[in-house]
Amino acid sequence: MVAFFASTILSVVVLRWVPVYFTPLMFIRLVQQQANHQELTLHHHWVPLDEIAPSLPLAVMASEDARFLQHHGFDFKAIEQAAMRNIKHPDKRKHGASTISQQTAKNVFLWPGRSWVRKGFEVYFTGLIELLWSKERIMEVYLNSIEMGDGIYGADAVAEYHFGTTAAELTRGQCALIAVSLPNPRRFNSGHPSSYMLKRQRRILHEMRFVTPLSAKE
Repeated sequence: MVAFFASTILSVVVLRWVPVYFTPLMFIRLVQQQANHQELTLHHHWVPLDEIAPSLPLAVMASEDARFLQHHGFDFKAIEQAAMRNIKHPDKRKHGASTISQQTAKNVFLWPGRSWVRKGFEVYFTGLIELLWSKERIMEVYLNSIEMGDGIYGADAVAEYHFGTTAAELTRGQCALIAVSLPNPRRFNSGHPSSYMLKRQRRILHEMRFVTPLSAKE
């Protein structure tokens, strides 16, 4: 137990400053590609937060976690609302309430899955990064590590392969499309948006006007 806590805390402390070049999901996808006899594809370029268009954090907060700057890792109001929707509509797709902090913890330290064991580790690592990292660092790691397409991870890679630009030069509309794709980036291609994605893009662009930017955080 001592070794577990010491190693995990040390890992979180180190990654407060060291870029995250690889995640467990990246290796899992490579194994899946090999098993399916596909070409091994992994596009990932780490860039600091100040080299990512400011509209992208706004877009992902508007789409994924509007209270990111207010909560401490868990949005209990969103959890309650999701639970009520799931109880009221048991036959429909289940709604989740994972925050950007939870998704970052899962992406960097854990594996995909829905078991209670993995969820417990997610709660633990979410608490650690909220305690030891700033909100800016959590967002920086999130935008660099999250899956944004088939074999594409992070803002700079998706900017290059879907829009032919860099993370710094992404437009407000492109940032909104990327945010639309995040729930299922292998299904929703931000570079070739469907009519559903364009509808969601308009909604996110509207909601971005009411999201507090990271630069304005107290």
